[in-house]
Amino acid sequence: MSTSDENLYRGDPPAAPPPPPGYPAAPGYGPPPGYGQQPYGPPPGYGPPPGYGPPPGYPAYGRPTNTMAILALVLAFVFAPAGLVLGIVARKQIKQTGEDGEGLALAGMIVGGIFTAIFLLVIVFWIIAIVAIGNGSFGP
Repeated sequence: MSTSDENLYRGDPPAAPPPPPGYPAAPGYGPPPGYGQQPYGPPPGYGPPPGYGPPPGYPAYGRPTNTMAILALVLAFVFAPAGLVLGIVARKQIKQTGEDGEGLALAGMIVGGIFTAIFLLVIVFWIIAIVAIGNGSFGP
């Protein structure tokens, strides 16, 4: 009962058909090109990709704001004479250092000057009222 097929393994696939004429043979399996090199990174001859810059027309960074200019505006509402003085000093510093905050210093000077003037007018009216009451011009 022996046949000539008995020594063959039936699980083997049939051999690949030869390529049609005019086409090169398919390459065999092997290591990919560049095997052993790092698989990631820029291609040779190129640098890293550029980062995002600032939008056109804007500086790359902002200048710092003068701290005394900020304090001048805040103190103009709290204690007006201090805001007026700090605004004047801050404007001089800004001209020397080139910092931002000239508008804040100017606003501190204006608001501080107005509130100081109003405060001085109130004091003058109080003094006039006290002198008028002290002279007895309201009574016999």
